[in-house]
Amino acid sequence: MKTYSISELAAEFGITPRAIRFYEDEELIKPTRQGQSRIYSPRDRVRLALILRGKRVGFSLIEIKEMLDLYDINDGQVTQLAVTVRKFSERISLLERQRADIEHALEELRTARARIEVLLSEKDPHHKAEEPHGRLIGFSVNSGVHD
Repeated sequence: MKTYSISELAAEFGITPRAIRFYEDEELIKPTRQGQSRIYSPRDRVRLALILRGKRVGFSLIEIKEMLDLYDINDGQVTQLAVTVRKFSERISLLERQRADIEHALEELRTARARIEVLLSEKDPHHKAEEPHGRLIGFSVNSGVHD
């Protein structure tokens, strides 16, 4: 069975050995010891990949640990897969709501910026608007109502 050193995993995943030790302290991975050296199994490597992927999409370490630990229930991964699907669905919903909020905020900022640039150009004929951002596309500057 192939094993990995902490420096090999750190290099492979682009993280520090300290981060790996942190995940060990949080009991997300459990390497064996050979003297002072940590020996990581293929299972530790896969768990580390899943930890990093989970963090990238916004799961907390507690959520990641819960999903990973369900692997050991010995029910053919049914519980783990069901919980994971539920958590993924919840995360997708949250991210979609956040995306909608961001799109709304961007729309408001673009509209306000366009209005302010029009006012500024009326007060300062030499003012040039930032380009490119389509400041007058898709709405009426005076009414604020979308065309």
